[in-house]
Amino acid sequence: MATKQISVGRISVERFSVTSTKPFDEVVKALEASVGHPNLGALVAGIASAKSFAEVEKLVNDAAGASGLMQFMRFDLGEVVHKERGAGTPRSVRYLIGNPLTMKRMLERTPDAGSYAPVTILADERPDGVRLTYDRMASFLATYGSEEALRVARDLDAKIEAILMKAAA
Repeated sequence: MATKQISVGRISVERFSVTSTKPFDEVVKALEASVGHPNLGALVAGIASAKSFAEVEKLVNDAAGASGLMQFMRFDLGEVVHKERGAGTPRSVRYLIGNPLTMKRMLERTPDAGSYAPVTILADERPDGVRLTYDRMASFLATYGSEEALRVARDLDAKIEAILMKAAA
């Protein structure tokens, strides 16, 4: 008979937000321009058929934008609300952004990092402007006790926060 182990823990999460007075479309365009937009099917197939880790690194680095990050998914959350409420509904878009090599470096030291990577960025319209929100990876990983994973996470946080600041400026 298999034994099940169940555990429940609590983590504290730091949320970084920046608000821009620029129009939503400008902020989103700037954010999207700062990351790579690979053909994910081709990237996954390339990684699966790679004969060495050096080949994987080349594929990922070629797919990432200048920031070293890429967009995995884009969910237009506001479109669902717009269908019910109509024109003038505030827009909201959720992005999954990251880098498989960064994720690998965190996973090697903290397997639970896979629950948080790639990261989520939310761009949404609010009464005071366009808000870009991100939950810091280092805050997710702090409880696991790996200094190396935290170092990688802090570097990722700095990259994400830099692109958010640039998009909002």
